[in-house]
Amino acid sequence: MRHDIAQHALAHMSRRKALKTIGAAGAAAAVATNLGTFANAGAQAPSSGAPSSGAPTSGKPDTSNFNDDMFDWEAVISGAWAPGPYGADDQRGTYNEVTAASTAAALSMLDPTKPVKTYNLGAEMFNGFPAFPSEPPRLHDMFLYVLGNKMPDDFTAGGGIQASLDPIGANLVAANEERFAENFTLQIATQIDGLNHVGVGPIFYNGNDIREIGTPTGTSRLGNENMGPIVTTGHIIDVLGLKVEQGASDTFFTAPNGNPSLNGDYRVTVEDIESAMRRQNAHTSDINKGDVVLYHTGWHELHKDDPDTYLGAEPGPWLAETKFMASKKPAIVGSDTWGYEVLAHPLNDDGIAFPCHQILLVKEGIRIGESILTTELVNDGVYKFVFMSSPENIPGATCASTPPVGLANA
Repeated sequence: MRHDIAQHALAHMSRRKALKTIGAAGAAAAVATNLGTFANAGAQAPSSGAPSSGAPTSGKPDTSNFNDDMFDWEAVISGAWAPGPYGADDQRGTYNEVTAASTAAALSMLDPTKPVKTYNLGAEMFNGFPAFPSEPPRLHDMFLYVLGNKMPDDFTAGGGIQASLDPIGANLVAANEERFAENFTLQIATQIDGLNHVGVGPIFYNGNDIREIGTPTGTSRLGNENMGPIVTTGHIIDVLGLKVEQGASDTFFTAPNGNPSLNGDYRVTVEDIESAMRRQNAHTSDINKGDVVLYHTGWHELHKDDPDTYLGAEPGPWLAETKFMASKKPAIVGSDTWGYEVLAHPLNDDGIAFPCHQILLVKEGIRIGESILTTELVNDGVYKFVFMSSPENIPGATCASTPPVGLANA
């Protein structure tokens, strides 16, 4: 399909219809080219005016060392990014930077003479959680299976599963279990993307070709079994707090639940990163290899009350900022958004889709955290903390969906 014809067609159909038309292989490009229709739709604006759409509203990034130049994907497919930075056999990427020493350094932040608070960084999962459109769709539809007790009629009408009415044994053993609808996936809500999740054509991290590592039940390389639990230092970059404090009302809006969020087309720049960390009495030089870096944007405030807007766009960094952060070799770079990078015209109007995913995952071996919620930490004034993650040990799986944990002195 010619790009200009595709652009015109996409502009005159719904996003879901567009995704069905193009198919799963082109879904990312469809969302990227059709974002203008959805950016900030339905958002409640502050008194200074509606959230902007179109060009990103922030200043230019520092391009002295990092820029927005796209990589040559044909060269990548031909082997330009292989071997990866940790050798030809590596499957862990920058998780290699999380060492026993760096874990000890992270834990040393905690003062044993003071109480320690544990923070859940995961989004609440619920039936119908908004997820990236695909065919078949990503679903979390959980239903209760009840054995040994008779449930009311509206239980089964709502999808509940009534099993045997009689308990088991003389001691009346009853049980409840959850059951999931078809198309349940780990790739929904809070997740840490694996190195087998996004590629450049058939090429994934370290030159692995999906045609060689793909199996009916997962991938034979780069899967969750290579992640393992990590404990390291976490950093929050509170760009939303920076803009609210600056009174930059053209960069944020009020979500339906009354809380602020960066605009859906807001590009987080290198200047924003540096300014936010200075506001937090920190510096980008404080980010060490193997640390975790999380952007706080407030975009998750929409996921329950306005899921269409939530999926229609998102604030975040772009190429220059991604290259800047990748140079620090963090174990994970993440955000409280559903897809990490900013999705807005004119950044995506040339058909490019999710290039920051490709740079981080395929080139650098840096995992991406999505829908990682940092509001409670920010509200407590905590910007540096102990980050803990223990993924599902599922060989060949493409992400970890167990909610990460943060630890900090109360």
